[in-house]
Amino acid sequence: MERERGCKTGAKRVRLRFPPGSSRASKHIFMPQQHKKVLAVVSDLFFSVKITDAAKRAGMSVELVKDPHEVLTKAKAKPSVIILDLNFEDARPLELIGQLKGNAEYKGVSLIGYLSHVQGELKQAAQEAGCDMVMARSAFSQNLPMILKRHSGGG
Repeated sequence: MERERGCKTGAKRVRLRFPPGSSRASKHIFMPQQHKKVLAVVSDLFFSVKITDAAKRAGMSVELVKDPHEVLTKAKAKPSVIILDLNFEDARPLELIGQLKGNAEYKGVSLIGYLSHVQGELKQAAQEAGCDMVMARSAFSQNLPMILKRHSGGG
């Protein structure tokens, strides 16, 4: 099967190739793309905008959530990745990581946390709680497009 991009509806055009001698040499069908989602648990407006912009460029949708109970509810839809501001105390990030990683219902959802580079103890605690990737704010900001591209299936 050969894939081609370029349909205006966001679907992928797929060219099916049939065996030689078949009455149908090739046929195009359109398959809708699976829309990947980012769940962002952030309070900082700057990072909210940065995440939203990078996600759009990666072909992903973003849902910004601030309530920990709402995060658990929305995580049942299996977003590609959940981004956590580990300094967002109202969201209780360490407790949230434990709940997400401790329940089979959320299996397969990647968790990425970011924090200040001087918060070594918080980084250690987040990793022990099960956060898949913990990064300094500056590294997260710099690598965000590449991270989301990887989670969108584009690289």
